[in-house]
Amino acid sequence: MQGAFAEHVRALEAVGAKTRLVKTEGDLEALDGIVLPGGESTTMTMLMERVGLLEPLRNAIAGGLPTLATCAGMIVLAREVTDGMEDQRGMGLLDISVRRNGYGRQVDSFEASLHLAGLNGKTFPGVFIRSPLVESTGTTEVVATHDGRAVAVRQGQILALCFHPELTNDRRLHQEFVRMASSE
Repeated sequence: MQGAFAEHVRALEAVGAKTRLVKTEGDLEALDGIVLPGGESTTMTMLMERVGLLEPLRNAIAGGLPTLATCAGMIVLAREVTDGMEDQRGMGLLDISVRRNGYGRQVDSFEASLHLAGLNGKTFPGVFIRSPLVESTGTTEVVATHDGRAVAVRQGQILALCFHPELTNDRRLHQEFVRMASSE
């Protein structure tokens, strides 16, 4: 509904996935997986509530729908959100606490080489733009860290990232997500 969805569509289609945009509850039917992109988390949540998509989406993800959440998508799924709008809350589906824009403002954006579990020791280019900072991970599995902080976590069928893989030419994480979704 808002955010870097077009970039994710291109990345997913580049690895052979069929895509469609989800804008209504009916669009959730027969999905193999869903991407919650980067963008503005409060706007995303507000728009989902307005069109009646928030609870059906929460139920689908809680029911095991494979999910790739990047940046704002991670915030939307979190159990706890700090530095958000006064009434902002996450869906509570991912056992993490995040600080909105924890890595700073737009001018503080950066790239970092990340070591992700399962990528055969090769690094992945992490693009951090107004990214959330994971303050605690609860029961989630930490898949990658940067400067001692979790930047990629996995919990069940949810893979959540502080960074933007869709803004790189490296499609390994999108390929991994397609593999997750097709093995469901």
